[in-house]
Amino acid sequence: MQQYILALDQGTTSSRAILFDREGQIASVGQYGFPQIYPEAGWVEHDPKDIWGSESQAAADALRGVEAGQVLGIGVTNQRETTLLWDKNTGEPVYNAIVWQCRRTAELCEELKRRGLEERIRSATGLLIDAYFSGSKIRWILDNVPGVRRRAERGEVLFGTVESWLIWKLTGRHVTDFANASRTMLFDIHRLCWDEELCGILGVPTAMLPAPVPNSTVYGTVQPGIPGLESLAGTPVCGAAGDQQSALFGQTCFAPGEAKNTYGTGCFTLMNVGGQ
Repeated sequence: MQQYILALDQGTTSSRAILFDREGQIASVGQYGFPQIYPEAGWVEHDPKDIWGSESQAAADALRGVEAGQVLGIGVTNQRETTLLWDKNTGEPVYNAIVWQCRRTAELCEELKRRGLEERIRSATGLLIDAYFSGSKIRWILDNVPGVRRRAERGEVLFGTVESWLIWKLTGRHVTDFANASRTMLFDIHRLCWDEELCGILGVPTAMLPAPVPNSTVYGTVQPGIPGLESLAGTPVCGAAGDQQSALFGQTCFAPGEAKNTYGTGCFTLMNVGGQ
C-alpha cells in the first residue's frame, strides 16, 4: 500500500493541499481560491470559514482514492501574521480574520512608539513595532467587537494565526508553532514563551493564547467525522511553520548566510542566521 505525507499550504489568496509519496514526488494536488474582503481603504480581511472550507476541500481533492492509513502525517504551512479569534466552545469566529497586509492598527503602533516601547519589544521579539504583526490586530478585535474582550478574559475566546485555526479544526488542539508565534509581537524568542508584560501592554489576555510548540512534533490526531477527510481520522498532525520559514528550509538554506526570496502576494527575503 502506497504511503504519503499531506502538506496543507494555506496562503493569502488560495489554499493548497499536496500529497507527497515516499520518494518526495507529488502524487496529487488540490487548490482553491477564496474571497478577499476590503471593508475600508488599507483594511484586508478573510472569512475564517472560507479559509477552512477552501483548505479542507483542497485536501479532500488531493485525497481522492486514498484509503485510511495511507497518509502517515500532515504538515501545515500558512500566511503568517493573519489573526483569527473564535469561540472556544462553538468554534464560531467572533470576527473576520484580519490579514497580515491590513493597516488599520497603524495609529496604535505609532502610539506604542511614542511611549518608547520600541527597544523593549525588539529585544524580546526581534521585531519592529508595526501593524503587520498579530498583536495589535488582536487588540483591535478586543476593543472593537462588542463583548469579545469580556469573553476573552473569561477564557471563552481563542486567538490563533492560520496554522492554529487549521490544527484546531483538525485535532481540537489549541497550539501555535514557534515560527508563527514569533510573528505576533507577543512572543519572547529567547525563552520561547509568551511575554506576559508585552501581553499586558497590548491588552491581550494570556488565556486566549495557544500553547507554543516546536515545528516538528505531534500536535494531535485528526478527529473522525470531518466531511471529505474521513480517511485522515487518527492521522497525526506533526509539522507546522510559517510559509517563509518553511520555504527557507524547503529550499535547503541549511548553512548560516544562505538566503532566499519568495515572490507571492508579497516579496520576502529570509536568511539563515545560524544559532544566534
